[in-house]
Amino acid sequence: MRILIIHGPNLNMLGLRERNIYGEVNLEEINEELRKVGEKEGVELDFFQSNSEGAIIDRIHAAYGNCDAIVINPGAFTHTSIAIRDGIAAVGIPVVEVHMSNIYSREPFRRKSYIAEVSEGQICGFGKDSYVLGLMAAISILRKKQLERKKDESQRH
Repeated sequence: MRILIIHGPNLNMLGLRERNIYGEVNLEEINEELRKVGEKEGVELDFFQSNSEGAIIDRIHAAYGNCDAIVINPGAFTHTSIAIRDGIAAVGIPVVEVHMSNIYSREPFRRKSYIAEVSEGQICGFGKDSYVLGLMAAISILRKKQLERKKDESQRH
């Protein structure tokens, strides 16, 4: 199992920016925690961060055929990017959307997610733990699909 973790714009500034919202944790600390979970669960993780919408779309496209799921924190692109939404829809890979803050308790413009429409689910409001919860959700989705495939194969024989 291979899962792509995408961090969107400004997440490279975690630990420095808006600590009252995002806390003291930096992006590398989040990635390290996810690596530990991945190792424990026997899952290979790829990490990608970009402040560029086009680069994020390119990475989503590159995941087709190479990754089994995506965990994405699209940052502010959550509320603006139909292009990222369409990129996710195009590849047909299960996606879990994550946000460190509760986007529904913030400014009204943050309450609309274009990504939620093409995601298996969304986790928000748990700080860095949103990423861990999102990763575990993606793993659960993939394991259920594996079980369904095995069941289908056994029924054919």
